[in-house]
Amino acid sequence: MSHQIIIADDHPLFRAALRQAVSQAVPEADVVEVDSIKALQAAVDLHPGADLVLLDLNMPGAHGFSGLVFMRGQYPGLPVVVVSGAEELQVMRRAIDYGASGFIPKSAPLPTITQAIRDVLQGDVWLPEGVAERLERVQSDVTDISDRLASLTPQQFRVLGMLAEGLLNKQIAYDLEVSEATVKAHITAVFRKLGVRNRTQAVIAIQQLEIDTSQTSLSG
Repeated sequence: MSHQIIIADDHPLFRAALRQAVSQAVPEADVVEVDSIKALQAAVDLHPGADLVLLDLNMPGAHGFSGLVFMRGQYPGLPVVVVSGAEELQVMRRAIDYGASGFIPKSAPLPTITQAIRDVLQGDVWLPEGVAERLERVQSDVTDISDRLASLTPQQFRVLGMLAEGLLNKQIAYDLEVSEATVKAHITAVFRKLGVRNRTQAVIAIQQLEIDTSQTSLSG
């Protein structure tokens, strides 16, 4: 059976490394590469039968865990494995709590990444050796904003990301090729779903999903 795997990372060299790992794990796999959250959304819409997403947390359009939370909300049947250079235990704990099917450190050797991909495709949740036990002792700091964010439509999620980048309504309308009235309607819906009243509160809400790298690292 052929597998379809989406690699979402904005670094071409690391995408190439992941592609190599995928080719070793499942030689017959059809691989799709994207370099932003917007491109990831388009790829998933174009390939609704995809078997796995390998997701970097730090990509254009993402704010920490926001991309992961959005993917789990919109595509709950599609396994997402976080592949990140942020290897702190708290980051791993939050990734799993937000619904990731695994966490692969970017520092992991190629054979380890290959095995992780195999394991997840077989239905397992993959973590580096010995990490699962350590994560049980790490306090979760998942916030309820994740459930609200997961309820956003793809277009509302894009609008929120642009708000977080400080874009004006007319700039958002231009980028999305819609009217300003449509943008205002999206913003109103975003505020309602997030339980906020203005742009500042919306930005503060999404900032709760940023990555805190001050916690205990994998090697710590």
